[in-house]
Amino acid sequence: MPLPRPAPGTGRWWVVGIVGCTIGVALATWWGLASSLGQVTYTDTGYKVLDNRSVRVEFDVHRPDGQAVTCRLKALDTTFGVVGVLDVDVPASSERSVHRVAVVRTASMAVTGVVDRCDPAGQGR
Repeated sequence: MPLPRPAPGTGRWWVVGIVGCTIGVALATWWGLASSLGQVTYTDTGYKVLDNRSVRVEFDVHRPDGQAVTCRLKALDTTFGVVGVLDVDVPASSERSVHRVAVVRTASMAVTGVVDRCDPAGQGR
């Protein structure tokens, strides 16, 4: 069974549509990559409640070569209230990804510890 052909005179619009869609996908891909390259990102890798007054937080930081970073860690209670905060400085180095472990002191019993954010040093929000 042969494939159906476009109606006479509509082939040009099919070409324009296909080219337009291809350009749109290429621009969206470029914009997505351009907005994420060189950004500081982090990954929570674990936590452990040590006692009623502290929680250990483990995390990875991914940043451009030579970029110093400051990460804010938070300890949370059962209602997701913040019971402890710690800013951790990650000095500049040639390593793009580094693993860090920090202990967050708390005002009361925490049930979890997380990374709230990581920003280039000196650009905290």
